[in-house]
Amino acid sequence: MAATAVKPEVAETLRLQVLRRTEVSPHMARVTLGGGDVDRFRSMGFDQWFRLFIPVSDDSLDHVPPVFTRIAWAKLLAAPKASRPVVRNYTVRAHRALGTDGPEIDVDVVLHGEGDDAGPGSTWARTCAPGDPVAILDEGIGFVPPPATAGRTVLVADESGLPAAAGILASLPADAEGLALLEVPAEADRQDLAPPPGVEVRWIVRTDPHDVPGRAAAALAQAQALPDGPFYGWTVGEQALPTGVRRHWVRTGVPKDHIMFCGYWKV
Repeated sequence: MAATAVKPEVAETLRLQVLRRTEVSPHMARVTLGGGDVDRFRSMGFDQWFRLFIPVSDDSLDHVPPVFTRIAWAKLLAAPKASRPVVRNYTVRAHRALGTDGPEIDVDVVLHGEGDDAGPGSTWARTCAPGDPVAILDEGIGFVPPPATAGRTVLVADESGLPAAAGILASLPADAEGLALLEVPAEADRQDLAPPPGVEVRWIVRTDPHDVPGRAAAALAQAQALPDGPFYGWTVGEQALPTGVRRHWVRTGVPKDHIMFCGYWKV
């Protein structure tokens, strides 16, 4: 992703707050952010992502600098653990320039584990309340198809990549063509998406709750007939999914620069 990513024109830390949270599905919560510096956020669509700084103490966000350099990152990491904010990467699920009380940013967070088994991001999404402060650092987009792919796209993701895939489907031009293979933990985790008419969305529901996320999507992607002509392949999720799908695409002759892959996490 780093090779082709498009960065924002201005990369600065924005202080926001939680406006509300909703349960989208059994394994996904949506946290809506706004207020503070939200007017300075510039939506780029597609799979735009950002670093989220979650405070663990009253002074956590004091450790977050207004702009980031290597030195700034080093200082942040050197802060005392008791006050150093948790940093996680998330996708802009949706951006509304005119929300109820100004611009709003939706963030979808996968809910996994409970109690001590849940990650800090999942715990935050379960417990955050309106008014809770956070900070974000925009990192831009990774979905940058070459002109030679002629508007044809294949997306493959597990539930951790569902928010990014949803953002891409909502941002594609109306004449785009392609396929989205999206794996989720349960039937109730399907979402209403807005793809162009020429892009098929195919849901893969895991039958074994203990199976590794992404394994079923990877198997289907490798058995799937590829589009006629050049296409842009985008695949993200548990590390084995994007690396395996990319390897398959390259073996079948897809140029490496026609593929964006990123391991969001490792089982």
